[in-house]
Amino acid sequence: MFLKKITVLILFLLISSTSIAQNQNTFLYAGRVEKLQNNEVVLIGTASSVSFNFTGSKCEISLQSVDTWEHHNYVSLVLDGKYIGKLRIEKGTVQSFPIKITSNKKVHNLTIYKTTEAQSGGILFAATTAKLTSISAKKKKKIEFIGDSITCGAASDPSDVPCDKGEYFDHHNGYYAYGPILSREIGVDYLMSSVSGIGMYRNWNDENKDEAIMPDVYQNLYLTKDTSKPKYDFAFQPEIISIALGTNDFSAGDGKKERLPFNAEKYVSNYISFIKMLYEHNPNAQIVITNSPMVGGERAMVFEDCLNKVKHAFAEDKKHKTIQIFKFKPMTPKGCSGHPDIADHKILAAEYGPFLKKLLNEK
Repeated sequence: MFLKKITVLILFLLISSTSIAQNQNTFLYAGRVEKLQNNEVVLIGTASSVSFNFTGSKCEISLQSVDTWEHHNYVSLVLDGKYIGKLRIEKGTVQSFPIKITSNKKVHNLTIYKTTEAQSGGILFAATTAKLTSISAKKKKKIEFIGDSITCGAASDPSDVPCDKGEYFDHHNGYYAYGPILSREIGVDYLMSSVSGIGMYRNWNDENKDEAIMPDVYQNLYLTKDTSKPKYDFAFQPEIISIALGTNDFSAGDGKKERLPFNAEKYVSNYISFIKMLYEHNPNAQIVITNSPMVGGERAMVFEDCLNKVKHAFAEDKKHKTIQIFKFKPMTPKGCSGHPDIADHKILAAEYGPFLKKLLNEK
């Protein structure tokens, strides 16, 4: 009898300690991130984030721009549910940033989003001085957005640096890309797997000779071919995977470097193989493939035909949900270097959001 009581007591303590550990989580991470020791994390992908709750009126965060070459980088901050702007993280060592607290709430929430994309280098979240309290995630449905510079929110925000000044990444704002905008609107979690200039079989100005295409880098956490970096673990398991790749495949490049005619057969073949890879890791996902608001005229008709061929290739597939095609309306972008600006991204989100929400509600 005594042994039985001891066993029950031990089980109770184990269960209690597990429950306490779960309730004492102080950070939530989202997107493509690499978790390090001591609650440090590298924000890698577009709009990847770290979030925490804290009490009191004092909060500083320590951040560092990390890459193979030294340069500045950016995060966006959301405090107590309100967007409060971008921070520029200068090159060099870890830097401390004070966060101005304006509300009298007992518990505050701060979320730090990577404004730039994976190719702009990582951002290390090193520490915070805030008095942390527990935080927990609400269970939501999930969408992954795979794409190029449009999906990244690249060249969309010249509010800090004019379009004709600075570096390419100075004009990024991943927080206000169409994927994150619509995800917040319809109440889902999201993952961004996007790279500027990238395509399904070739890139904006490269025939897949010198640069990697999306099928080459997708399974690397850092969206590169660097084998020293961790592999992506596919733990996200989204209900929907949205793929918006083709703008760069159809591009004429810079007009200086040799550019071959568009190869529809190769585009379709690579697309089919890419979806098969996604199904291996996400067997229950609904795949949605999209056109591009930046591709018009005759190219748009060829693009649509290619997407139909990709969908048709899975017509006899009974294991997975039927592939859906979404068509963005043509757009004349108002951002930097021919890209959509934030207002344009809101238009794209308003177009696409109801379509994705309907799919989610059908599950």
